[in-house]
Amino acid sequence: MSGRNRSTRDSRPDGLSDRRHRQTVVPTRGLQHEGRIVANVAASDTAAARSFYRDLLGLEPLMDFGWFATYGSSETMQAQISFASEGGSGTPVPDLSIEVDDLDEALRRMKAARIAIEYGPADEPWGVRRFFVRDPFGKLINILEHRS
Repeated sequence: MSGRNRSTRDSRPDGLSDRRHRQTVVPTRGLQHEGRIVANVAASDTAAARSFYRDLLGLEPLMDFGWFATYGSSETMQAQISFASEGGSGTPVPDLSIEVDDLDEALRRMKAARIAIEYGPADEPWGVRRFFVRDPFGKLINILEHRS
């Protein structure tokens, strides 16, 4: 390690300089998360992904190379990673959670497309209303709306 990355700090409690009490401090660089967090889902049929995520859930196509397509919101969308031992209310942990502004409309679209509702709709004690469906690739999707 080069000397420019190291600094020394006096470790004496009285603040007086004493070489015997110096320690080496190596500064660490914080990671700035200014980009994106992207969930990648293996899909053999990107047209089926388009039908489900764009047509049913209203996500915008942000990138499409045929073999690789990304859906999201050009307005604003926060990406998060959640780790869970259960899905809450006795449900399995979903693969993806998508927050919508009108859960009833999302539910209507799923039913019109004859997509089986695996759970819900349910008003949960932690302040969300949600239901689960499976996407065309078998992933369990939690579709939710925060209650005010």
